[in-house]
Amino acid sequence: MRDEFWDTAPHYGGQKEIWDALRAATDADLTLAQTIVDSAGIIVSNPDLTLCYDERGAKYELPNYVLSEPTNLIRDG
Repeated sequence: MRDEFWDTAPHYGGQKEIWDALRAATDADLTLAQTIVDSAGIIVSNPDLTLCYDERGAKYELPNYVLSEPTNLIRDG
């Protein structure tokens, strides 16, 4: 579901570059994530990144399942 969301996210509106930065931020540690968000000019409305805006005011909503690894699944192997 995570990959599917990121593959289709630019179709929700906003700029592809911002979506790419948000994806990179969700995969990074806190310090790097903050640097990515700041350098992309992303305005974070919710501290968990579920609601963000770019400098032009476009809205970016991230579902919780893209922000962290699932904890209720059994790994194969």
